Parts: sequence; structure tokens; C-alpha cells
Amino acid sequence: MRSTPKNIAILGATGSIGRNSLQVIKALPDRFRATYLVVRRNVDGLMDLVAEHRPKGVALLDEAAADAFRQKAGDSLEVLSGAKGVKEIVGRDDVDLVISALVGFAGLEPTLEAVRKRKTIALANKETLVAGGELITRLVQEHGVDLIPIDSEHSAILQCLVGEEPASVAKLILTASGGPFLTTPVERLASVTVEEALNHPNWKMGNKITIDSATLMNKGLEVIEAHWLFRLPPERIDVVIHPQSIIHSMVEFVDGSVKAQLGLPDMKLPIQYALTYPNRTPMNGARVDFPGIQSMTFFEPDRRKFRCLELAYGALQLGGTAPAVMNAANEVAVEAFLDRRISFQKIPDLIGRTLDAHAPGPVSELNQILEADHFARSHARSLLS
Repeated sequence: MRSTPKNIAILGATGSIGRNSLQVIKALPDRFRATYLVVRRNVDGLMDLVAEHRPKGVALLDEAAADAFRQKAGDSLEVLSGAKGVKEIVGRDDVDLVISALVGFAGLEPTLEAVRKRKTIALANKETLVAGGELITRLVQEHGVDLIPIDSEHSAILQCLVGEEPASVAKLILTASGGPFLTTPVERLASVTVEEALNHPNWKMGNKITIDSATLMNKGLEVIEAHWLFRLPPERIDVVIHPQSIIHSMVEFVDGSVKAQLGLPDMKLPIQYALTYPNRTPMNGARVDFPGIQSMTFFEPDRRKFRCLELAYGALQLGGTAPAVMNAANEVAVEAFLDRRISFQKIPDLIGRTLDAHAPGPVSELNQILEADHFARSHARSLLS
């Protein structure tokens, strides 16, 4: 057994995954230490976390926010800034494991750097594999890196696959809560408010991922992630609506049997599993009360109502740079909706029109992904204007 705690760098420390990760680490002080905290620009939130968790250093992607943080923190700890500062942290010798939880495309390059530096990676940033899955998985294999999913759905699949032969897997079944608009008539979606879209029935998450859950783009991104993590084609990755969010995902095997991973909707469980993988560690907290649940229901997703799911499957089928373009257009569209510049139903419209304007190219190096991302953001913004 390791005599000293593993040093962990948390990318996206002030977000939902970051804060839950810090609680898991705090509960296991003999196993882990939050050595470095990285955020985009949340100065006040980072100050609070520094006071509680006493990291060795921090980094802020936003240079102006980093300057503001330095003024508040003084000389009490090391403060790095910008993409260069984040890359430096993930590559340091005193980092054993990187939790990649920055929201959006910003998480791709730091995760790539962690792969190149042969760090164990606990991945919560969906966009890393959506935009750069082909490149990331190739480099993970070349460098012999452990890439462990934190997303509850992919963690569930990983747990179901323990001890199983890859050839015995027939298909993966990702579960989705259905979000706040599961029973909302399609004609009503054009007028839903930002506040309604942010009112998720089961999970407490950041704004961007909550809107993705409302459009089911979140599940589309997870289909693409599952493709790269578990090396199955899209036609063998299904999505089923499960409003209770007790079954986090399932694996069907060639003999017809199905394995499912169940648990309450609490992200601390998949985070701890990723940190302690392949072992399990006791965790305090509520347990599933089956008599209290009484029933679990399942529905086929309505892909005409939730068009983002269909767009994600289509982008995966196109391959190459198409998923990166879809991801970037989605980020622009979600931001525009949160800013009340477009309606909820315009989100898939903007993504689809941007995909239609793009001719997918190969993905063998980072520049190709960056160019596709730049094209998509530029084109989507031009459509907005």
C-alpha cells in the first residue's frame, strides 16, 4: 500500500465535479491530496477552496482573473496563469493524477498534456473525447496512460465490464434522466425559459451541462465518448430514458444477459471509483432504498423532439472533424441561449446548420481539431448575427 498520499491536480476545481472531487479527497486524507487547483476565472470561488484545502499552487486560465487572484492571495501560494500555466501544472513531477473537469473545449489541451506526461487521468470533460477522441485514444495507447471515466454513465459501463471479455459485449446502454422537458409537449419547447431549462429534476450541475441535459446533447456527447472509451461502433451504443436516475448505465452481452450499475444520483461515487480504481473504498452516504423507489421506468428517446441526440449520432457517423464542429457549435448555441439571444429550439438549428457548412477532415494532430473548432465557432456566431 502506498505510504504517502497521491498528489492530485483538479482542472475545474470550482465546478460541480471539482467540488465533489475535493470532498472525496478530504474524506480520504491518507490516500489523496489536492495539490493543485485549476479554474477558468472564478477568483472568489478559488479563494474559498484555497482556504479550506490548502493546495500547493493554483492556476487560472484567464490572465486578468489570475492577476486579480494574486492581489487577493498575496505571496501565500504559487499562482500560474493562462494555458501555459495549466500545462505546466499537469506536467509536474509532484502530480500523480489529473482530474480533468474543465467545462467545454478548454479541457482538451490540458488533458493532452497530461497524456504526454504519462499522468493517470480521471476524465469528466466530455468535450475532450468528443472533439479529440481519435487523437487522445491513440496517444493514451502510445504512452501507456490510464484514462478512467468519471461521468456516471461511463463509470457504470466500466464497472459492468470488470472481469468480462470485450468479445462478449453485444451493446452498451446509456441511461438518461430525460431532463426537465421529458413530458413537455414539443410545441411548448420554443417558449421555455432559461430558468426552466436549468431546473434539472435529479442532478445539480453547472449551467452548460444542465442545458445539454435539457436538449439531450449531453447524452449525444456521451455516445461519442463511449465510442472512444470502449471501442464500439455507434449502432451498438443505445440510449434509454430512465427518469429515476438509479440505473446509471448497462451492458448487454452476446448471450442476452444484461449487467447494470445502480446507485443514487451522487457524483461522489463515480469520482471515488475513478480515484481508487480498480479497487473500492468505503464511502459514507445514503444507499439505494429499493422499497422506497417502488418502480423504475424506461422510455425510448424522442429524437424528433430532442434533435441534438440525432445530431450527435450523425456527427459520429461522419467522423473526422465533424464531432469537433458539432461540439463547438453547441457551445456557442448554449451560450447564446443562456444569454437569452436565441430560443431553446434554436439550439439544434444552429448546430445543424454549422455541421451542414462543414466538410469533415481527418484528425491526426491537434491543429486539425483547433481549426475545426475555430471554423465552427466563427460560422455559428455569423449565423447568430
